[in-house]
Amino acid sequence: MSAFAVGKPESLRDAYGKALVALGEKDPELVVFDADLSGSTRTILFGQKFPDRFFNVGVMEPTMMTMAAGLALQGRTVYASTFAVFAAGQAYNAVRQSICYNQANVKIVATHGGLLVGADGGTHQIVEDIGLMRGLPGMTVIVPADAPTTRAATFAVADRYGPAYVRLTRENLPPVTDGSFAIGKAAELRSGSDLTMVAVGSLVARALEVAEDLQKVGVSTRVLDFASVKPFDAPALLRAARDTGAILVLEEHSVLTGVGALVASTTSENSPVPVRRVGVPDLFGESGEPWALLDRYGMSKERITEEAWELLKARGKVQ
Repeated sequence: MSAFAVGKPESLRDAYGKALVALGEKDPELVVFDADLSGSTRTILFGQKFPDRFFNVGVMEPTMMTMAAGLALQGRTVYASTFAVFAAGQAYNAVRQSICYNQANVKIVATHGGLLVGADGGTHQIVEDIGLMRGLPGMTVIVPADAPTTRAATFAVADRYGPAYVRLTRENLPPVTDGSFAIGKAAELRSGSDLTMVAVGSLVARALEVAEDLQKVGVSTRVLDFASVKPFDAPALLRAARDTGAILVLEEHSVLTGVGALVASTTSENSPVPVRRVGVPDLFGESGEPWALLDRYGMSKERITEEAWELLKARGKVQ
């Protein structure tokens, strides 16, 4: 049975900002960088509490990443934040060369990832960042589904030496976990035997809603929250493949290079089962109401349900 109950949506960015303050109180060597967006990223909370350890470098994201790497290589734990399109896009080469190549202890917490940026449009709706960051050697990649996981992930990456990328959404999301996050582990939010949904970020709640609806017509659906994208929980994935025989992947990201690609490649090599991917097609986003954009680009509950039925048909579970 599901433990899912729709709660009041909470800000992942606020959870991050508050966790930073808690980390700053524990670690006097921790420093935070931002690129003139601290009100939006919520690093301003840290800046107000610890102004001597907070650096606003202005609209110079590659410079911010290089400066963060420099301080990290001097022994500091460093958090660097801006919008995902700037952290993973504008600053990519600096992240690659200065942070990852040197295995610098920098935690990039990027807000405003995916289509839920809404009215800012396609120029700011980065949907390829998970693939970009997952491809960097040594980079840890985390995509929280709610505020409790965001808080836990902020602490977890501090305890894990080396580069990390944490992708947050602009929109508030309902709490769907108890916050017991561990790097490298998937959270099984719902057990099931007919089908598995692997979801990340904003689509975890939708996966649980669809699974609840399917249960009403006799379909048992397992739901895995793969917040830890890299390293990811291959044993949990392959166990789900063996147990349920079909996997539906949900992500607010390009289907070409995201979690769906990771799931498809891993299962095809180790436990081949039918896999379908729901996410952003090979398109840029556009300006619009945030949640309506998810529906427009194929991530509605109706589309998720349709894809689930197609997999069930392929498995011979339904006619």
